[in-house]
Amino acid sequence: MKTKVLVYDDNEMLRSSIRFLVESEPEMDLVASLPNAQSVEQDIVQYKPDVILMDIDMPLVNGVQAVARIRKIEEDLPVIMLTVFEDNENIFNAIYAGASGYILKRHLSEEIAYAIRTVLNGGAPMTGSVAKKVLKMLPRAKSQEQEKSNLTEKETKILELLVHGFSYKMIASEIFISIDTVRFHIKKIYEKLHVHSATEAVSKALKNRLVE
Repeated sequence: MKTKVLVYDDNEMLRSSIRFLVESEPEMDLVASLPNAQSVEQDIVQYKPDVILMDIDMPLVNGVQAVARIRKIEEDLPVIMLTVFEDNENIFNAIYAGASGYILKRHLSEEIAYAIRTVLNGGAPMTGSVAKKVLKMLPRAKSQEQEKSNLTEKETKILELLVHGFSYKMIASEIFISIDTVRFHIKKIYEKLHVHSATEAVSKALKNRLVE
């Protein structure tokens, strides 16, 4: 069964480009491509997407507002933000609203298929420059919450890689462990942080400065 992708972007030319990129992947199907997210709740019921690609800057209802509305009815539906913006406010507003990933439009052709696969495998994809900006914004001093998290050194490293947008397979390769071991450690991370998904873990890591 193909992965069903729903797209929101007010730029018709970009929507056409995204359609081409998504439908070039044999396991993906673009079920709808819409100019705004005003009826996002009804759209989800109608199209039953597996993942949403969401422009952050749209008329009527912007991407951050749309993500917040989605999270009220679908806690785990992956939403990847698409944007030309690389500023701190947009990044954090999107992440705190519940976005699952954040990629820049100028990198769409190289990153869109990878980002979709990554988010469906539990990762939190981000364009490299965005991930670096997020980490640079965080003070290096450990916060009180970090002390309370009780994460081991390896768990902290895995959480940091999740923040960078690494998939389970990439994490396994980076620190030389099996994917099953990655899953074991991530389960422990979720338990210690009291979260249920990679998106929540990344959001808490950023909010509470759990990684350097």
